[in-house]
Amino acid sequence: MQELLIITTGGTIDKTYFDAKSDYQVGESEIGRVLESFSAAFDWRVIPLMRKDSLELNDADRELIRATIANHDQQFVLITHGTDSMVETALAVQELSDRTIVLTGALNPARFVGSDAVFNIGCALGAVQSKPPGVYIAMNGRIWKPDEVRKNRSQNRFESI
Repeated sequence: MQELLIITTGGTIDKTYFDAKSDYQVGESEIGRVLESFSAAFDWRVIPLMRKDSLELNDADRELIRATIANHDQQFVLITHGTDSMVETALAVQELSDRTIVLTGALNPARFVGSDAVFNIGCALGAVQSKPPGVYIAMNGRIWKPDEVRKNRSQNRFESI
């Protein structure tokens, strides 16, 4: 695999708990630490684009994500993203179908023991290397096209539609 472009946007995957505030806030991106712990045998570049909860993302943010991908040459792109609006962002970058773009996130912060973050990142890494060009979502051990998936908020997981 050529160099993997990783764009971080925030979301639960990068949230941290602040005791003084008794609050969760999006912190530093965790993906570099995760890849180092995997002893990843490929080159990657992380662009920490924003630190937002995905419910706060708007069309301008999605255009920034799309433009950032378009302005880089990498064929393989992984986007860490909050789960609530991941599908909307995936749909917004679909025109860049000449690359393999995979969005992933977590339902629990990566810093937490037992988080699904590492599992989801691993699935996303497999998808970005094995899927043909297009846009995909990697969550809960599955890979979907963005128009074939939704987040089931009541069961706190992604599912086919």
